[in-house]
Amino acid sequence: MIWPRISWVLTPKAKRKVAIILGLIFLIVMVVGSDGFWRLLYPIHHAETIRQAAEKNNLDPLLIASIIRVESKFRAENVSKVGAVGLMQLMPETADWIAKESDIPYRGTVDLSDPETNIHMGSWYITSLIKQFKGNRAAAIAAYNAGPGRVSRWINEGVWDGTFETSEKIPVGETRHYIQRVFFSYEKYQQLYPNF
Repeated sequence: MIWPRISWVLTPKAKRKVAIILGLIFLIVMVVGSDGFWRLLYPIHHAETIRQAAEKNNLDPLLIASIIRVESKFRAENVSKVGAVGLMQLMPETADWIAKESDIPYRGTVDLSDPETNIHMGSWYITSLIKQFKGNRAAAIAAYNAGPGRVSRWINEGVWDGTFETSEKIPVGETRHYIQRVFFSYEKYQQLYPNF
C-alpha cells in the first residue's frame, strides 16, 4: 500500500500564530522558572522582626516565615473561624499562657494583631513545642496546629511516629496537610532565600 504524502504548508498567518504561541510558552517558562516570580508567591514581610525572634528563640527564621505563610499569608489582621489571631494565628488562650511563661510584653488579645508581638509570641511557642517534643520539629509543627496533647496522644498510642516522612498517618486531615504545607514552604524559602 502506498501512503499519500501529507504536506504541511503553513500560511504566513498560521506561521505568525505558531510563532506567537511558541514565544508565549517560552516567556511563561522563563517567568515561572525565575526566582523573582517565586519570591512573589513566597514573600518574607516583617523580615527584621522574624530575624530578631529567630535569634532570640534559637530558630531558623525561614521556618518562622514558612509557618506565617501557611497560617496567614502574612496578613496581620487575619482572624480564623475559631478565633486564632494575627500572622501566626495564635489563640487568645495560648497567648495568655505564653505571656505568663515568657518575658514578652502582652496586654491582651488586641496585641495579637501587632506583627512584632505576634511573631515573638509565636516563635517562642514553636521553641517551647520543639523542647516539649525533644527536638522533633515535625511533631512540634503538628502540635502548633493540633495542640500538643493530641500530638502526644497520637505518638504514645502508635498512631503516628512523629516524623515528617510518615505524616500521611496523622489522623486529622487539617494537621496532615498543615505539616506538609509548612515543610514544602520551608523548602521553597531555603531555595529562594539562602542567605536570609
